[in-house]
Amino acid sequence: MPPLSRSHVVSALRSAGCVFAEDEAELILSTARTLDEAARMVDRRVAGLPLEHVLGWAEFHGLRIAMEPGVFVPRRRTEFLVEQALAVSRGARLVVDLCCGSGAVGAALAAGLDRPELHAADIDPAAVRCARRNVAAYGGRVHEGDLFAALPDELRGRVDVLTANVPYVPTDEVALLPSEARDHEPLTALDGGCDGLEVLRRVTAEASAWLAPGGRLLVETSERQVPSAVEAFTHGGLDVRLAVSEELYANVLIGNRR
Repeated sequence: MPPLSRSHVVSALRSAGCVFAEDEAELILSTARTLDEAARMVDRRVAGLPLEHVLGWAEFHGLRIAMEPGVFVPRRRTEFLVEQALAVSRGARLVVDLCCGSGAVGAALAAGLDRPELHAADIDPAAVRCARRNVAAYGGRVHEGDLFAALPDELRGRVDVLTANVPYVPTDEVALLPSEARDHEPLTALDGGCDGLEVLRRVTAEASAWLAPGGRLLVETSERQVPSAVEAFTHGGLDVRLAVSEELYANVLIGNRR
């Protein structure tokens, strides 16, 4: 095949509607080990696969997170959740990450804390396999199952930091998501039910029983959902405050066990 030039890659990506074609071309060409592999990666990206699935990795909070097809891609705004968790978690000994997806949040927390015991859980088998790759270096354990039901019962009442990047897109709005998410990420990682808060309510209803005294729950949600989400935290016996990043359009609720 003829040499695959940077300009050829940029042109192909731009024609496919990639807004950051130049940056994506650099990532593809620097990741691919051969020209044939680069060409296949370009073809997959042009076909609409998320860039992170094409590359096989995602950058998140300074880490390179291994990615696999069909696994939820960690968003940059979720780095704000990690930053908030780190700010309130110095000395944390036990960290749990629910709805862990690729394990990006758990890995970032483990990297930023002093080697805590780390557990993560997800209902999707592909996510569990992927997360195990990403938390292995920190001695983390990943469990497959539905929220708290996936966790060992021995963790009950001991969790210092509980993060849950729950799905919070209302069911009727999933069809409005970009095709990269809608067609290539699991519905369980996107669909939050009728008003987008069904999974969040399930988490807040049980969180107090799993948190240690002084333990904290951190959940990301949308700006318009904040009032209802705060109500769910309160009903779950949690004192709650809101942290906002206007730069990242991120809203994180932080709940303390009463």
